[in-house]
Amino acid sequence: MKKALKIILLLIILIAVVYLCLPHYARQALRYLYPDIYDLERFDRHTVEAPDSCQPWPHTTDYNQYRLSTTEADYLDSMETTAFLVFQHDSIVFENYRNDGCDTLTSNIFSATKSIVSLLTGIACEEGYIKSIDDPVSKYLPAFSEGRRSEITLRHLLTMSASLSWDESYSSLFSMTTQGYYGNNLYRLVTELDVTGHPGYQYTYRSGETQVLAFALEAATGKTLSDYAEEKLWRPLQAEHDAYWLLDRKGGDEKAFCCFHTTARDVARLGHLMLHEGQWHGQQIVPASYMREATTPASYLRNQWDNGALDYYGLQFWIVEIDGKSYPYMRGMDGQYIVAIPERGALFVRLGHKSTDIYVGPHQADLFRYFALASEILDARME
Repeated sequence: MKKALKIILLLIILIAVVYLCLPHYARQALRYLYPDIYDLERFDRHTVEAPDSCQPWPHTTDYNQYRLSTTEADYLDSMETTAFLVFQHDSIVFENYRNDGCDTLTSNIFSATKSIVSLLTGIACEEGYIKSIDDPVSKYLPAFSEGRRSEITLRHLLTMSASLSWDESYSSLFSMTTQGYYGNNLYRLVTELDVTGHPGYQYTYRSGETQVLAFALEAATGKTLSDYAEEKLWRPLQAEHDAYWLLDRKGGDEKAFCCFHTTARDVARLGHLMLHEGQWHGQQIVPASYMREATTPASYLRNQWDNGALDYYGLQFWIVEIDGKSYPYMRGMDGQYIVAIPERGALFVRLGHKSTDIYVGPHQADLFRYFALASEILDARME
C-alpha cells in the first residue's frame, strides 16, 4: 500500500512539473480545454461602449406568432442553440432564446469577429488613414519590410491569400491557433510568421492573417480596435448594450481573429450593414463600394483546394449560394451566423454552443438548416 501511494505521489509530482514547464498558452488550454461562447471572464478585455441614446429594434405586428414545430425545436436544441432571431424590413419578426440564452446576454461570436475587422478597414480607407487596400503591409508594419513578406498587401490579408505560415489547427495543444487564443503575445506571434507561397494567388483560411490586418489597421489609425469600433460602429449603430473585445493580456492587444462579445440583437446591426450596402437608417457607416466588394467573392483567387476560382469568400465575409442566389454572411466557430437575405429585406442571427461537422463544400451543413427555418418563418408572414 505504501509503495502504491509513493508511485501515485511521484506521478502527481511529475504531472505538476510537466504542467509548470509548459508555455503559458498551453497551461491555459489545459485549464479550459475547449473555447466557449461564454468565455468573457477567462480573459482580460476592452469594453466597446454603447451610446447613451440607443435605438432598440422594433417588433413587427406579427412578432413571434410563428410557432416552431417539434422537429425545428429539436434541431435547435440538438445544436445547443442559444439564440435564433429573424428580422425583416428593420424589425424583429421572430426571436427565440433557449439553452441559457437571453436578449441581454453577450457571447463570443468567434471568427465572425473577422468581418468586424474588415468593416473597420473599409472605414479607415474612407477616412484616409489607409490610402488603398492594395497598400503593402510594410507601409504600416515595418516588420513586414524584408523578403517575401514585403510583397504582402492589405488585400492579401483581407482575402486570406497572404500565404503566411499560420497553422489553423483547433485540436493541437501547440498549434498557432491555440497560441493565439490562449497566449499573451499576439504581436510577436504573427510578426514572426514566414511566407510559404505566392501572396495573392490562393485563398487559404488563416486566422493569423486577420490578426496582422488588425495590427496594420491600428498602426494606420493610431487607435485600438476597441476604440475605433466603438467610435465608428457601435455608437453610430446605436447599439443597446456594451460589447467586449478579449485581449491577449491585461492592457494588451485585441484578439482580432476571434473574440468579440455581443448580444444577438446587437450583432444583427452588422447584418443590417450587409443588407443596406453599409448604411444604418440613412447614415453611411461603411463605404457602399467597399461593402459590395467585401461581400462579393474574390474570384481572381484560387480556392482553398486550388481547383477553381474562389466563389465563397470576399473581404473577411463568406458568401453562400442557395437555389442560384448568393447570400453574404458572417461565420464563427460553433455555428455563430449572421446571414443577409437581400431579396427579402431580411436577415437572421443564430448563436449557440455547437455546430455540425458535416460540410457542403466550404459551408457547414447546419447553415442550410437555419436558412430554411428563417425562410419558413418569413414565408409564414405571407400566408
